[in-house]
Amino acid sequence: MSTIVATLGTDRARRLRVALAALLGAGVAVGAPFYFAPFQVFQLTMVLVYAVALAGLNLLVGFGGQISLGHGAFFAAGAYTAAVMLDRYDTGHLATLPVAAGGCFLLGLGFGVPALRLRGLYLALVTLSFAVFLPPLLKRLEPVTGGSMGLTVDKLQPPVWSGLAEDQWMYFVVLAVTAAALLLARNLLRSRVGRALLAVRDNESAAEVMGVRLSLHKTLAFAWSALFAGVSGCVYTWVIGFVSPDSFSFVLSITLLAGLVVGGLASLYGPLLGAAFVVYVPSVAQDISEAAPGVVFGLLIIAVMFVAPTGLAGLAGRARGAAAGRLNRTAPGDLTPDPSAPLTSADSAPVDAEPVGASPRTEKE
Repeated sequence: MSTIVATLGTDRARRLRVALAALLGAGVAVGAPFYFAPFQVFQLTMVLVYAVALAGLNLLVGFGGQISLGHGAFFAAGAYTAAVMLDRYDTGHLATLPVAAGGCFLLGLGFGVPALRLRGLYLALVTLSFAVFLPPLLKRLEPVTGGSMGLTVDKLQPPVWSGLAEDQWMYFVVLAVTAAALLLARNLLRSRVGRALLAVRDNESAAEVMGVRLSLHKTLAFAWSALFAGVSGCVYTWVIGFVSPDSFSFVLSITLLAGLVVGGLASLYGPLLGAAFVVYVPSVAQDISEAAPGVVFGLLIIAVMFVAPTGLAGLAGRARGAAAGRLNRTAPGDLTPDPSAPLTSADSAPVDAEPVGASPRTEKE
């Protein structure tokens, strides 16, 4: 009975800590645009934009166990969908979001079907080819995409009643989209689809025996991942106001994958950490060496992977575990049992007691 009470107390304390952390994070996120300069607010907005794309890539790679080097192509598809709708058809900004999400979802479904027979390096090569041939294709579709010159569209303007500057209003809009996307990813992982993805990632044969349709859920993993990338690309167009094929080269796909690994695979808040790495570290590398920022960026990735092999999210978990272990070693109450406390069955069992289900010892033993 005491074990059950202790477990309930631990769960309640954990939920309280999570709720307090969420409230603190929400307070910081809401107050950030009023404290920082406009360019810093723009950087925070871009962190939120890339966090949505990394959340989708995390569904595919971290939780689905598949590999993709073409995530930047879905990002570009969402960005160009929004730009074409705004430039050619003069639609509202918010109307472009569901179209970009739905179109990229269908594109992910279509791409996931031929990828079912591939895995590992072969799947990575096919997805990389998608990211390589898309920019030249966008250049050839000049009547629609603007060719090499790209498209310039109006940014999302704040309403008069808000009293906010353009960068602040854009930040809050992107913050709302990012919060909805991360909440959707969290609920998706807790649903039947999420459990099936985890089962496929851990053991495909066991998942198939349990009734999981491998082809369906592998294709859905690509589709959901593409949907998040399309939403991120659409919001990117709102923030930047300009798209061109050179902005979505295959380097973007590799950068997104590197950001996800640095942030932490299969972590709910790893995409946020990875997005911050993608936005801020190149600026730091540029400040350190203007001649070779790519070299500095690569060295920083190596350094982070050496310090945190499981990503920045795993590093935070290891730090919490080390702190908890140190507190347990130093707290005298954890080392000396309370003599007035009632003994449980585990306390009264002898040290060499047989585990449950073990065969009884014979007299000769």
